[in-house]
Amino acid sequence: MYDAIVIGAGPAGLQAALTLGRMHRSTLLLDSGEYRNGTVLHMHNMVGADGAPPAEFRATARAELSAYDDVEVRDAAATSVSGVEDAFLVGIADGSVVEARRVIIATGVADDLPDVPGLQDLWGTLAFSCPFCDGHEHAGKPIAIVGAAARAEHLIGLLGRIVGDITVFPVGEVFADDDIRMLETKGVRASPAPLSSVEKVDDRVRIRTDDDELVVAGVFVASGSMRQRAPFAAQLEMRMLESGCIEIDDFGRTSVPGIFAAGDLAHRASLPGPMASVLLAAAAGQLAAVGIIQSLLAAEH
Repeated sequence: MYDAIVIGAGPAGLQAALTLGRMHRSTLLLDSGEYRNGTVLHMHNMVGADGAPPAEFRATARAELSAYDDVEVRDAAATSVSGVEDAFLVGIADGSVVEARRVIIATGVADDLPDVPGLQDLWGTLAFSCPFCDGHEHAGKPIAIVGAAARAEHLIGLLGRIVGDITVFPVGEVFADDDIRMLETKGVRASPAPLSSVEKVDDRVRIRTDDDELVVAGVFVASGSMRQRAPFAAQLEMRMLESGCIEIDDFGRTSVPGIFAAGDLAHRASLPGPMASVLLAAAAGQLAAVGIIQSLLAAEH
């Protein structure tokens, strides 16, 4: 019986395990090897590690955890969570079951991209969603924004002062006349034809429509959606938010007693959605670990 099982070994799960280990709480960290930024070459907007490869960040964190006798790390995916507070059962892909008094779910989200040939192949290297993470690297360079005009407007506001020329491409259907006028008032070009494909060409992106093509430095996606990477929120019938994320309080508590959540799969109801940030994910992992320690102390006294 572990004090805590942490499911997911991105920045949220790694930090949670570190905090629990430093407080000498028996902890099992389950690492499935799947990460939202698994295709990303360099992470940004992370003080002290700006530009570091995410894989290097994870390896350093794993090495640091090895110094804590109370933390066990397994390269295995969790498949199920059941039970109640002080008696949770976590199923693992190899068929085994482990027990814990508390659980932190830090499995993150997965991105569902627009159905554009070639886009998935560029994701994380030449195609992005976060201006805070990847906007600066395109300073002064031409870019494309892919997606609905209304959603592209927000990206234009953030990226307009950073990048060079911006061309916005619809997906599936052409822009309405009002959308074109709105985009043009923002000082950007609206493609008259939907995007048909993208491909890498000499570290740049060739964008094709049915009757034209354009080469840009990178693509920012304003369409698409995200979903829970793992099934645990549905299994446990957690209270969810309109964003598709798990509702938590300031210390990562979910609506299920004894279950905590951290990272971009969860946020407080006061926020409109999660932020794709390594720093914020790690902070959320620390807060969830502190919440577990508080919870265990209360139960023990």
